[in-house]
Parts: sequence; structure tokens; C-alpha cells
Amino acid sequence: MERTIVVGDVHGCREELEALLRACAWTRGERLILAGDLVAKGPDSQGVVQLARESGALAVRGNHDEHVLRGRATLAPDVKPPRPEHRQVIETLTPPDWLYLESLPLLLRLGAEGPGQPEAVVLHGGAVPGVPLDQQDPANLINMRSMTAAGAPSRRIEGLPWAAVWRGPERIIFGHDAIRGLQQYPWALGLDTGCVYGNRLTAVILPERRLVSVPARRSYVGPDVR
Repeated sequence: MERTIVVGDVHGCREELEALLRACAWTRGERLILAGDLVAKGPDSQGVVQLARESGALAVRGNHDEHVLRGRATLAPDVKPPRPEHRQVIETLTPPDWLYLESLPLLLRLGAEGPGQPEAVVLHGGAVPGVPLDQQDPANLINMRSMTAAGAPSRRIEGLPWAAVWRGPERIIFGHDAIRGLQQYPWALGLDTGCVYGNRLTAVILPERRLVSVPARRSYVGPDVR
């Protein structure tokens, strides 16, 4: 595998993203992947999307990216309005930014990290163990956090982290679960370390699987699990 940097949830924290790319010694032309939730809650969502598209970064769609896309399409008096953090993003994105956000897939296949290694896949939320990725519910790929005691997928923090019970065949890199923070399991790696909540922004460098993180400049919002 070519050198690849996968970054956890940025949430509009452009300055931290720039600092993280410097800490990773990223150079233009190297493969850069964002694990969803580029926008909302942080101070500069437009700047993050602009940086991503101008640097040639790939990304997957996160739940807040999806909220913004849906919110833009529902700015009508008879439809529930978008939340304030999403409306702010809607009002600042440029036409090229919208084209970039609309193009984001639900998952990206990166290929094997090395000979005999499983394929690496990036998605934002989660995947139900035992179900092939191409048969997963799209809502779970964006929103899932847990498996309940009854074995059902859940958006909530309950039961077990889905990543703890994922057994492949792909090795998944994901975001979305800032409450649990960095998650390291044999078949899954969670990179959301809550930068927008005042914690850290984290990346993994493949194929060596080296973790790099930088501190948040400050806490921009209080944590939630939406």
C-alpha cells in the first residue's frame, strides 16, 4: 500500500487539521482520507471542505455531512428546519464545496495494507458483524455505534462497541464515536478522539499503522452523541 493518512472526525476544526497534517509530514500527492464529519460544530467547516477538495483528499460521508446535505434540501416552510450548527454550514459552503460534499461515498476501500493482509476500509459509523459490507444498511454505515445485548445495531452508547465484535474480513477504520475515544481492536480502529470537544485530532498512517494526534485549540462545543 502507498503511504496513506486517515484522519478522524474534523468537525470544522481547520487549524487542527492543518497542524495534524504537518505532524504527519503529509505532502501533496500522498493519499489523504477523512473519516467523515468534516463539518458542523467547529469554527470553520467551509475551510475544512475547501482544504479537503483543494488538497485532493478523499473522504467518506458522516452523519453531520448528511445532515447538512439534507438540511440544504429542506429549507422550506413546511419541513423541519436544520439545527443551528447545520444551518451555519449551509450558509457558508460554496458551490464547489457542495459538489465535493455531495460526492462523498459511504465507504472507501483502500486495498490491502501489505501482502497477506486484509483489505483496509474507511467508513464513518459502523457495520453489523457477519453482514458483508456491500449488504450493510447505509444508515448503519453513517450512524452506528454499538451492538445491543440483543444483538441489534444501535446509534447509542450501549451494549458493546460494534468494533469490538467485528471480525472482518475487512479491517475497518472509522470515526463517529467520540465518547469512547480512540478504539483499537484487531479488526477495527476508531479515530474520533473528540477534537471539537477540546480533546485531540487523530490520524493513522498506513501501512505502518502509526497513530499521530494533535491537541485541540480549545473546546468548541459540549459533547453529544447525535
